[in-house]
Amino acid sequence: MSGTFEVYEDKAGEYRFRLKAGNGQAILASEGYKDKSGCLNGIESVKKNAPDDARYESKDTAAGKFMFNLKAGNHQVIGSSQSYSTAASRDNGIESVKNNAPDAKVVEVA
Repeated sequence: MSGTFEVYEDKAGEYRFRLKAGNGQAILASEGYKDKSGCLNGIESVKKNAPDDARYESKDTAAGKFMFNLKAGNHQVIGSSQSYSTAASRDNGIESVKNNAPDAKVVEVA
């Protein structure tokens, strides 16, 4: 089963997306967009940039956890991961985004 981008409107009225793996686990989340078209453009950017190892920024959190950002060609963050307890789990998350994002369908959720 392939991944799915879920598009939704947050409590502040901004549009966001999250990429879920085939097993339903959220593996990447966006920042807020003022309009839906910007959000959909963000999804297309994720699909385009996800296969490129150079677009991933691995980070350590202040709490001693591990996470990553996916960046566009202009170095702007287009998606961020959850926090992982180990670097290996984070690296598995990156692989999951690389595998799920390019062909993921887009659905709107309430």
